[in-house]
Amino acid sequence: MTERIPRVVASVPVGAPPAWAILERRLFDALDEAWRAFAGRYCEGDGRLRYTGALASRDGADDFYEAFFNWPTLYRLGGADDLLNACKHHWEGVTAQLTEFGYLVDEFERGYDWFHQGESLLLFYGICAADPRDERFAERARRFAELYLPGSPAGNYDAGTDTIRAPHNGAGGPRYGVNEEWTSYDQASMRPFGLPLRDLPGISSWDDLADPANAERMGAAMNERIGRGDVAVNLAATGLATNAWLYGHEDRFRDWALRYVGAWERRAAALGGILPDNVGPSGRVGELHGDRWYGGNYGWQWPHGVYSVGAAALVAAVNTVLLTGGTDHLDLGRGPLDLVLRHGIRGTVTDFSRPTHPDRPPGRTSMSISDRWFAELGEDADRPTLLVPNRHDDGGWFDFQPPQLGLPVWLWHAGMAEEDRDRLDRLWKASGYDWRVVRGFRNKEEAGHEAPWLAYLRGDNPGFPEAMLTAALGQVERRMALIDADRAAPDEFHIHHWQRLNPVLTEALLQLTTGTPQVLYNGGLLPTRLAYFDADRRRPGLPPDVAALVDDVGPDRTGVELVHTGLTGTRRVVVQAGAFGEHRITRAVVTAADTGYPGDLTSYVAPDTTVVTRELEVGGPRLEVVLPPGRRIRIDLHLTLRAARPAHQHAGTIPA
Repeated sequence: MTERIPRVVASVPVGAPPAWAILERRLFDALDEAWRAFAGRYCEGDGRLRYTGALASRDGADDFYEAFFNWPTLYRLGGADDLLNACKHHWEGVTAQLTEFGYLVDEFERGYDWFHQGESLLLFYGICAADPRDERFAERARRFAELYLPGSPAGNYDAGTDTIRAPHNGAGGPRYGVNEEWTSYDQASMRPFGLPLRDLPGISSWDDLADPANAERMGAAMNERIGRGDVAVNLAATGLATNAWLYGHEDRFRDWALRYVGAWERRAAALGGILPDNVGPSGRVGELHGDRWYGGNYGWQWPHGVYSVGAAALVAAVNTVLLTGGTDHLDLGRGPLDLVLRHGIRGTVTDFSRPTHPDRPPGRTSMSISDRWFAELGEDADRPTLLVPNRHDDGGWFDFQPPQLGLPVWLWHAGMAEEDRDRLDRLWKASGYDWRVVRGFRNKEEAGHEAPWLAYLRGDNPGFPEAMLTAALGQVERRMALIDADRAAPDEFHIHHWQRLNPVLTEALLQLTTGTPQVLYNGGLLPTRLAYFDADRRRPGLPPDVAALVDDVGPDRTGVELVHTGLTGTRRVVVQAGAFGEHRITRAVVTAADTGYPGDLTSYVAPDTTVVTRELEVGGPRLEVVLPPGRRIRIDLHLTLRAARPAHQHAGTIPA
């Protein structure tokens, strides 16, 4: 039976166009200019990145994909028609390049940790979501996910212990050990994160690694202990299975992801709710770390703590919402966040970024990642605020930093539960800085503006849309200037060179047009609250000249305004509840105007417009909006969340 999509025609005159709408359309145009300039400067004809520099033994594949990580998102929001093919072109080119470098086997990572694999897969996941009819990528999605299923020839998964056998894993199966460069561990770049293992006799501080014998002992211990067994960041591998399941709902992908999540849930329950970061080869927590629940690779102790453990747990938790249609597994993501919140203190970023601090015992590292907080908080870095410990070792909790709001925001977004909204309220009240301020900065995740966005959704920051769009435009301009000034040769590039210059920014557009936070950077899929399709061009995203602003997000509603900023050409937009069509619009309350506009030719002013509201029943995931030029409409969507089984959506399957 063909789906019938209710239709509404916008009739309210735009008049003086709102500044946010003009800025939003300008941002779309700027981003489309920018990605072309980036590709022209840094890419070869076959899509690969220009690079002739040194390569590490295992680390690096993610950095090549990360240069394009959010390009498919821009296309899905309404970027240029040829951007989708550009995304595929660069994925194919980089994949061939990395295969030549020895990083990939059959187009997938040979074997590395999931903190980095999650980063590299964002480009792939985005392409799958943007064009699920591309059978090449659909086949890859299934093939990649199969690497982790029980019985796979790759051997990554041990069904007897419900573990992934090694922290480094992939198409080559479990890849035991750590980076070969770490045989003698004295990596200066890792000094801010302190010692990877804290229980080796005679090695109590970083300075002890200056002794070559100590550095070799540390490398050998890391290879044996950090390089074996399962670790919590492997939870991000459930993204592969979820992405594959979204194509055809094959039970084997869903069943494995839920089975693996369930194993970690049981481990956390056995520890009173603490999600451990390591499991030994026999399936016992702490087996390689003196029965400690901390100490695993990219775990609680080293190098990032909740930044890596919490992100992977949340990626998996959000995946379970898609796979089950319920929120029963969100506690997996809540646990790490609530754990560190219980040990929060007040302090300043400035004080805790110093080498020594009275609240930090001798020998402990300072704030390991402080540059991002100086950028994010600006002058407020000197003000006392809530700091939570990111890491834990035998001495207790340490590495205090402001909470990274992206994680609790995604918890709230995924489940819309009152307890997750309350957590955000507690964070807001405990903060010593103004959540309304929008600062122009970049960080690795192209995120960090969650606080002013949440203040806007609370009704406490009305100028946020214009401020956020202006900041985004400023960042695009700066990166274009950096690209223009870049004289480095391909053999001089740092491995992170391209991602630092990537001029595509999607945080502002995701927040404002879809009511969704920036993607979870370490392997998250992107279940946006709203999605759009151009009904005339049969593709995802907002049509040309159309701007959207979501100003209300709740467990049973979403409010959005659509504006046709152009002077000619009627646009038809399909508004969909949920990126994967998983929500139902029960009814919509829309604005309408009388028919007096534009008035009499002899009048010097336009007639007053009376705006009224009317209600229509929808009963499905989509509503078509017809936008004549110079018209706008506000739509209050009343929703039933998770009312349908999510699936990858293609514009060609939506009735015209």
